[in-house]
This record gives sequence, C-alpha cells and structure tokens, in this order.
Amino acid sequence: MTHQFPSLSPEQKKELSDIAQRIVAPGKGILAADESTGTMGKRLQKINVENNEENRRCFRDILFSCDPSIANSVGGVIFFHETLYQKSDSGKFFPQVIKDKGIVVGIKVDKGTAGLNGTDGETTAQGLDGLSERCAQYKKDGCDFAKWRCVLKISDGCPSALAIAENANVLARYASICQQNGLVPIVEPEILPDGDHDLQRCQYVTEKVLAAVYKALSDHHVYLEGTLLKPNMVTAGHSCTKKYTPQEVAMATVTALRRTVPAAVPGICFLSGGQSEEEASLNLNAINQVFLHRPWKLTFSYGRALQASALAAWQGKAANKAAAQEAFCNRAKINGLASKGEYKPTGSADQASIQSLYTASYVY
Repeated sequence: MTHQFPSLSPEQKKELSDIAQRIVAPGKGILAADESTGTMGKRLQKINVENNEENRRCFRDILFSCDPSIANSVGGVIFFHETLYQKSDSGKFFPQVIKDKGIVVGIKVDKGTAGLNGTDGETTAQGLDGLSERCAQYKKDGCDFAKWRCVLKISDGCPSALAIAENANVLARYASICQQNGLVPIVEPEILPDGDHDLQRCQYVTEKVLAAVYKALSDHHVYLEGTLLKPNMVTAGHSCTKKYTPQEVAMATVTALRRTVPAAVPGICFLSGGQSEEEASLNLNAINQVFLHRPWKLTFSYGRALQASALAAWQGKAANKAAAQEAFCNRAKINGLASKGEYKPTGSADQASIQSLYTASYVY
C-alpha cells in the first residue's frame, strides 16, 4: 500500500474546490475563447476578416464586454495567452473585464499535440516542461483555472492502449502541477467525432478512456473536488449513416459518465466537438433530463457552439457590435437553461445556429 505523503494543505484544497464550484454554479458553464492564432484565423476567414491581432482583440472584446447579465449563464472564460494581456476598447485588461462581471478567468496551457511514433497517427499533448512556472505566473496575472486538451481518435486500431495510457498520464501530471499552483485543472480527453463509428462504439471508447484518466488522476494524487472534466458527448462518428436523437445521445453519455467519473468531481463541462450551436444545446438539455441519477453538474464549455452566430452577425464591422453581442448573449442563455434541462426550443433557429461546425481532425 502506498503511503500518503502531504500534497495540498486544507487551505489549498478549499480554494480549489471553491473555484471549481463557482465556475459550475447552477445554470452556468464556460466560454472557451482560447483558440490559437491559427484557429482564430480560420474563423475570421469565414467572414472575410483578416487574421491580425487587432481583429482577434476586437472580436473577443465583443464577447467579453457584453451585458453583465452574461454572468448568469457563464461562470468561467478560457483565455489564450495573447488575449490575457490585451485590453478592451474601454482600456481595461480583458481579465479584469471578466472578473468585474463575477466570472472566473482561465487559461489554456498545453502546447499542442505531438505524434506518437509507431501508432496510426495518434498523438499526445506537449507543454509539461516549465508548466509549473507558467502556472505560477498565470495565477499572479489573475487566472484561477487552466485547460489542457488531449486528443484521441476512433478507427480500426484506435485508440491504442499506448495512446490511452500516455494521454491519461500527461493529463494527470498537468492536473497535479496546476493544483500545486492554485489553478483548477480542466481535464480534457477529447475523442474526435471523425469516422463512421456508431453510438455504441463511441460509448465503449469513452468509458475506456475516462476509466484510464481517473486511474491516472488517482495515481498522481490529484484532488478531484478541485478539478473539472471536459469530455466529448457520446455521439456517433460524423460519417455514420445512422442518425441518433438527443435522447439517445444523452442516455449513452450519462451512462458512460456514471460508470467512470467519481461523484467527487464537481462538474462536467462538455466540449461541442463541431456540433451546430442548436444541436449542442439540444443534446445538453437532453443530458440534463435523463432519469438516471447524476451526481455532478453537467454543463458546457463551448467555443464554436457559443460564437458561431455572433461571428456571423459581426462580419468584422463595428456597426454590428450590438447585434453580435445579442447573438452571443442569447446562445449563452439557451445553454444556461440547457444545463438545467430547461431549454424549450421555439423552432425559430436562425441559419448560423443550425450550421454544422465540424472540422476534420480538429486542431485547436
């Protein structure tokens, strides 16, 4: 039996637990605004806007400076390094703009993927070197949580045992380092929706991956009450010919989570994984209506599925700022309701909200 050596003090544990609970307070989720410069470029390209620092700042200012009532639906915002040190039109640094609304500031800390040699194109995530120092600096600069994304895929031989074990281990190491520096780690083992696999295959793989992740977190003495999980919903592959209802997605998702995620975890914040805005909201709503017992908050951590309509409304024009903010606030409110199972669709979804946001082999 391993001996328990001290890791976190009671004060550190309380701080981490309190932060996690604030982010996933009832009706609240996370805005993922941590797209890398390249990914942001792809978004801007769709509306024919040049990818430069000012345009990236401008769009994020639209999101961050919207009506303070956004804090009723958004408990946390994940920043990209560049954005953390930019200012709003009002001259205030973005983290302060978010904090003034009572929203928690987070930061993406992984440095992208690296190939695992001898596998079928599988990857691990890099960025552990120097992570402790970066976390300490981010904490000083106003961050209270962090995010690290690992990516797995489903195909004939994937995910391999190596990819599952390596990604689980790197997530656990990251989580441990974050907690030592006062940051709540969001653990994100994303299983990509690429492929023609059915719902059952995705559920099976999701269960295997999450079981490995929580074994690794335990091995690394990570304090679960001071963490959040950001998983994929259990959905069929994007090329699967059979279409499943939100209720079927919800049942498969909640079943997989109940089998693998300890009740000590305060919240599970789903990634949208290329679903349209409306689809991501409907699935989240159905997940919160499943009759099975759900010991954790089940909410959202959406990037594309919170920003698509706002981006389409903005079109890079200052005159459209109010319309873009309204689109963003509206979608955030919808997801806030969905996180409580209270979203009632009106049937009047606009074009931008029902458009698929899927990108093959999505790189963040």
